[in-house]
Amino acid sequence: MKTDALHQAPGSGRVYLVGAGPGDPELLTLRAVRLLQQAQVIVYDHLVSSAVLDFVSPTAERIYAGKRRNEHTMRQEQINALLVKLAMEGKQVVRLKGGDPFIFGRGGEELQALAASGIAFEVVPGVTAASGVSSYAGIPLTHRDYAQSCMFVTGHLKDGTADLDWPSLVRPRQTVVIYMGLGGLPEICRQMMQHGAAATLPIAVVQDGSISTQKVVTGTLADMPERVAQAGLKSPCLTIIGEVVKLHDSLAWFQPQLMTRQPLGF
Repeated sequence: MKTDALHQAPGSGRVYLVGAGPGDPELLTLRAVRLLQQAQVIVYDHLVSSAVLDFVSPTAERIYAGKRRNEHTMRQEQINALLVKLAMEGKQVVRLKGGDPFIFGRGGEELQALAASGIAFEVVPGVTAASGVSSYAGIPLTHRDYAQSCMFVTGHLKDGTADLDWPSLVRPRQTVVIYMGLGGLPEICRQMMQHGAAATLPIAVVQDGSISTQKVVTGTLADMPERVAQAGLKSPCLTIIGEVVKLHDSLAWFQPQLMTRQPLGF
């Protein structure tokens, strides 16, 4: 039986699935800021920056539900159940996710659990990591001279291998953006070269994109694993592969040490 997601179960609250963007708090939507200031409970991930959490009402309860590689504070099933429980208690809940909640955020799974329980919900999109991080790194995802398409994939390893559609990733004039690919970077580079990508294909790995600790390392498929190891990059990182990476040197505008901003007033 199909459940109407907008039908609110008796005595229940409401859940707002909110995208926190890549890290810079000024990339939050106005809707997201208002909800952070009004919510009774915030359930947030480890990719949500501390600067974004500064917008949360001081009276709101904060629940950390972060998941890192091989380290989960809560299993996904537990998070789903928690959201249902809080809403059934009549709470106004913000489920806060880094980037956009519908791009590798498992937001759809959480909403399915809410819909099955008759919980009312709303989705507030955020700037996805692919767009925000690439913009702050000065790397256009498409460009008339280099790439006419862009593909988003997740780089999680399974049994030591990245289970990706390699032939589709090595098409010419395409940019590939890999979420959560730092741990599997050597395997990703090896597989792409094995499936026909040039060893000289440019690649960038961006750590902490859009915030003051941002670090960008560029190289090629052949030498990138070594470069990343030497730089000591740590998660969260985003990987961008394609000829567009060549533009980083001339378009890298973000220099956090030189930027001053006035506090936002809402």
